[in-house]
Amino acid sequence: MWAIPVIVGSIVIVLMTVFYIGSVVNPIRHLRGLPVSVVNDDAGATIGSRHVDFGTQLETGLTRSHTVSTLLALTPETLSAATDRMDRNGAYATLVIPASFTRSLLSLAGLRLPTGAGATKPTVQLLANKRAGTVGVGLATGVLQGAIQRASHLIGRQLLTGARPTPVAGSATAAELADPITFSTRDYRPLPPDSALGLSAFYIALLTLMCGFIAATIINAAVDAAAGYATTDIGPIWRQRAPLPINRWQTLLTKWTMSLPVTGLLTGLVLLTAVGLLGMNAPHVVDLWLFTWLAAVSVAAGTLVLFAALGTQGQLIALLLFVYLGLASAGGTVPLQALPSPLKLVSQIEPLRQILSGTRAILYFGAAGDAGLTRGIITATAGLIFWLALGATVVKWYDRKGFHRIQPDLLAYIQQAVAAYPALKEPQPTPPTDAESAPNQVTEPPPPPSSA
Repeated sequence: MWAIPVIVGSIVIVLMTVFYIGSVVNPIRHLRGLPVSVVNDDAGATIGSRHVDFGTQLETGLTRSHTVSTLLALTPETLSAATDRMDRNGAYATLVIPASFTRSLLSLAGLRLPTGAGATKPTVQLLANKRAGTVGVGLATGVLQGAIQRASHLIGRQLLTGARPTPVAGSATAAELADPITFSTRDYRPLPPDSALGLSAFYIALLTLMCGFIAATIINAAVDAAAGYATTDIGPIWRQRAPLPINRWQTLLTKWTMSLPVTGLLTGLVLLTAVGLLGMNAPHVVDLWLFTWLAAVSVAAGTLVLFAALGTQGQLIALLLFVYLGLASAGGTVPLQALPSPLKLVSQIEPLRQILSGTRAILYFGAAGDAGLTRGIITATAGLIFWLALGATVVKWYDRKGFHRIQPDLLAYIQQAVAAYPALKEPQPTPPTDAESAPNQVTEPPPPPSSA
């Protein structure tokens, strides 16, 4: 009685702690390959017979830096390609080196540029794609800000020692030249209002997962109680129905059939409450409902299979597999690229990550297929097919091997006993007293007890 709560409870709590804390304790240490675009529009400048291009120098320094290129997956491309990539949820940010970058640095150093070559303050700008994830944007900003600062010091030393400009009026001081580059950030396509600071997609995905899990748990208990294989216990009321002669496959089919309308109802109530009552921004609410319904059915089917294959322990396994491990590996808060390697691997099959891809695409990227919706639909459908095939295989094998939930002979005995039970509750006639009994009356002996 003590062993199961202590041992199983301890294992579950340790696993939950490893999943949750392990996924967020040090994202920088695990950060690898966060996608970021680099746009170099710098045209350079010609001083005498020498062409100077600090933009290319900066871009090369970033892409060839072991530290930066390990943490970030930098992709040099045009601005239109970079914005198109961010519109498809393909990059967390884009670093833009402006066309006047070199001219601005040379002008700051006091060099006389050709006519019409006026320049502004040397600035590189980071376009932050918060629709892809605010934590991922923060990680990219932190890495690039430090790298740009180091590059600024290197370029500043070149301006101070290598260029040796001819002083002109208004030239920068040595302190300004030592760190000449300004790093700025700007939101690219700011998040829509009422979107929970970019977390509404994650919360809808989590609620979708819970719709599938809760629906399966309730359906499993209700069907087992109605079929007589579980009790109904509500407060002081305890009820046990007579078990029906139904095999495992028929039971699982019944539960799967019920899960289809129930998950549709639950996901619809989630969106009705979130969008209609609480005002969450959801421009494609019908698409969102259809997708979350599909995902919830897939999770419900898997949970019911675990119940059918493992019994009551299936609920605990489903909780660990779908909920706890899914939360740690979904990339809803910490991006996938900043997760430990085991969680990155698990995220490829975890349903919550796939649900999040679809909900994020619908809520923030115009329900575009290449922004994650196609992936979400395909993986949810594949998951549903997998669980249906696995469930059919396992429970039919159980039935063929005779692993009945209640053996047929015991089931027949129980039904016979239940049928006879009302007769036992009927009032029995009061036996006559000795004075009332006739002296010569012969009493019939009681019948022998039934062999059952």
